[in-house]
Amino acid sequence: MSSSADPGDGTASTLREHAHALFDAGELHAADAAFARLAAQHPDDGALHYMRGLANKYLRDWSASLQHNLRAQALESDFDPASAWNAAIAATGCGDWEQARRQWARCGIDFPAGDGPINADFGIACVRLNPWADGETVFVQRIDPVRARLLNVPLPESGHRFADIVLHDGASTGTRWSGEADVPVFNALQVLERSDHRTFAVFIQCPDADALEQLQQATLPGIGYVEDWTLSVRHLCLRCSYGAPHTHERDDADLEEAGNDDWHPERSLGIGAQGRTAVMRLLGDWAAAGVGRRVDSVSACGNDLPLPAQGRAWWRGMDEDDAPP
Repeated sequence: MSSSADPGDGTASTLREHAHALFDAGELHAADAAFARLAAQHPDDGALHYMRGLANKYLRDWSASLQHNLRAQALESDFDPASAWNAAIAATGCGDWEQARRQWARCGIDFPAGDGPINADFGIACVRLNPWADGETVFVQRIDPVRARLLNVPLPESGHRFADIVLHDGASTGTRWSGEADVPVFNALQVLERSDHRTFAVFIQCPDADALEQLQQATLPGIGYVEDWTLSVRHLCLRCSYGAPHTHERDDADLEEAGNDDWHPERSLGIGAQGRTAVMRLLGDWAAAGVGRRVDSVSACGNDLPLPAQGRAWWRGMDEDDAPP
């Protein structure tokens, strides 16, 4: 029997097993419906409401997730941090800041007093963008327990932008070295606030590392961040993708990462900026300031945000056997 097959008039335990199997297979709509049928038969079973809240979290139906987690809490005899965390995440997704603050307080998390969104320093972390599609991992500044601002310029196909504020899950799926310490990696769930910084894919000829650093350190109104994608992006040739002229004589990224002392002048950049005018001014000033500097191509990028698909338990960590709460 497949996990999506209807168990018919099986026993209560069989129906529960079937509902959990649907959830574990990533069939979230079917799992929610199965847990709903069970909850109708056992309305005082808080675990069933919790599972509906969990399924709706990964469906990103925040109002439904909040409703079911609050119902699970009402039926709890003891405090359950899992339902409180998920209620707080759902309330944040809804923009119900009063409820989010109440749930975080129940979890013992310290945050500034107030009535609206929490805006504080919860440290540096990483998030996996579009985890249902094997998305890239970027660094973020956490501004509350599950909201974070993107610090990198994501690849255009991610649909994300530099300085987007995203909602991320509560369970870490691993760690990544930040240059100073290991930081947690979380699954991004949804963009909550869209940045006004568009993504520009830029390809330049850069004579040396000092010239690149000058470009990255330059400040100009409308420029958010200049990122060297040359070493950080290796799974496709960006220049070929965007039609910028060059030859494939060697893999510059692999050579540099391996410690080759030669500098490779073809650089692929991602620039988060509020408009093309600011980008062209930045690049023009930089090119005019030194010998051997050239701008080959500038492309404005705009992609839709990919949506989750059914049939994959994307919320699991890389080495997890069980789904996180």
